[in-house]
Amino acid sequence: MKTLTDHLTMYAEYHRDKRNIATHFVGIPLIVLSITTLLSVPALSFNAGGLHLSAAIILALFSSLFYLRLDLAFGLTMTALMVSMVLGGEAIVQALPEQAVTVGVALFVVGWIFQFVGHYWEKRKPAFVDDLVGLLVGPLFLVAEVAFAVGLAKKEKDEVLRRAGPTLTRS
Repeated sequence: MKTLTDHLTMYAEYHRDKRNIATHFVGIPLIVLSITTLLSVPALSFNAGGLHLSAAIILALFSSLFYLRLDLAFGLTMTALMVSMVLGGEAIVQALPEQAVTVGVALFVVGWIFQFVGHYWEKRKPAFVDDLVGLLVGPLFLVAEVAFAVGLAKKEKDEVLRRAGPTLTRS
């Protein structure tokens, strides 16, 4: 079973260019919001004993379990972020019921444009091409980058840097 540091290192190996990492801070949240929006449309929602469930809630639950299994602090942070993304997606569906799918698709496309621009600079394919778990690790990587920047999770930061190398700006 891979550890938090193993997953972060694998993802970091595909993300050493600072510009690529910066584009991911826009692209990944847009993609996650697009997915929670698309999975919150009424056709993918149902009520079970008075409890509203959507595919977005179920995906967020399983994602959160993955993150919590890796690390409690990161897992709780990711769970809070997943809840906020589900609430955001459901708010879009409620506010724009007729346009929600269009908005979700637009967010998805714009998010991936940011991702691919970043990987053009990186000169390396996205991590998920080699390991689909990279789709779950991407948002976690952003949280880790913020934690590392403010001085948290020093042990994990040092180990990821040791294994993946420093970030730089490629020419």
